[in-house]
Amino acid sequence: MNDPSTYWLTMTNLALGVVVLICCGAVAFGVLQELIARKRKRAAESTLDREVADLAATYTGGHAFHLPGLGVTMADGGEELNKKEERKPQ
Repeated sequence: MNDPSTYWLTMTNLALGVVVLICCGAVAFGVLQELIARKRKRAAESTLDREVADLAATYTGGHAFHLPGLGVTMADGGEELNKKEERKPQ
């Protein structure tokens, strides 16, 4: 340790070691945040799956959904499948 070049080399290595540890900690923190976000997203999607299953259970056919404020709405915007248009002869 009496040699000045050895002292600065040791201090530089120590500083670089600290920087590497800080970077490893930052990466670990980011990975942990990502895992938590994926877990929360999966939990939110499972509740959405239940809501979609409930909606599908109340499906009555004919591409129609009953909305109290709007009446019966058609998903494709057209006529019901079992009704056919009557054409007048020309």
